[in-house]
Amino acid sequence: MATESVEAKVIRKIRKCGRGNLFFSSDFVSYGEAKNVHKILERLTSEEMLLRIGRGIYYYPKIDKQLGLGVLYPTLEAVAEGIAKHDKARIAPTGLYALNRLGFSTQITMNIVYLTDGYPRKVSLWNGATIQFKHTPPKNLAFHSQLAMLLTFAYKSLGKENITDDILDKTKELLAKDSNDIVKQDYGLMPSWVSSIIKKLYEE
Repeated sequence: MATESVEAKVIRKIRKCGRGNLFFSSDFVSYGEAKNVHKILERLTSEEMLLRIGRGIYYYPKIDKQLGLGVLYPTLEAVAEGIAKHDKARIAPTGLYALNRLGFSTQITMNIVYLTDGYPRKVSLWNGATIQFKHTPPKNLAFHSQLAMLLTFAYKSLGKENITDDILDKTKELLAKDSNDIVKQDYGLMPSWVSSIIKKLYEE
């Protein structure tokens, strides 16, 4: 029985994981020499089986046939989450991106920043966008509530003096969908002025 080639192993793994997944050069280190694996991934990219979306990062694209849209590129959020999963790290969006996620801002940025308890790095993507991961102590990402975490970093990005009535109203709407029992577990991870605002909004 013929031994399966390195390229065949790489393709089999990609297809088994399915479309819409990210792959990293290091995912295939057990298959052969890094230089050979790199050449295989570049060849699969030139053949349009994969998309190279960043250095050492590849995407097995979803294809929209129903509407005829063709290749569907991943969102920046999906790429960030894929990198975090690969690094076995937690992440939290900050700055303008966090504000946008919460509906506090309609501005769209192509340069998003995440805090991470993993490796700090800046990733340049195929479309000119960048994702920067800034290291933070793990305790800063130990939130029970995703909403509480987003609110904390969004508020910190704005600063206490820039929390408008409109933002407070939007925050109250968001909190109405999240259990106070879960959010209050995270008060100790928030600056005191942020937790005071959220407590007050729950009481209104």
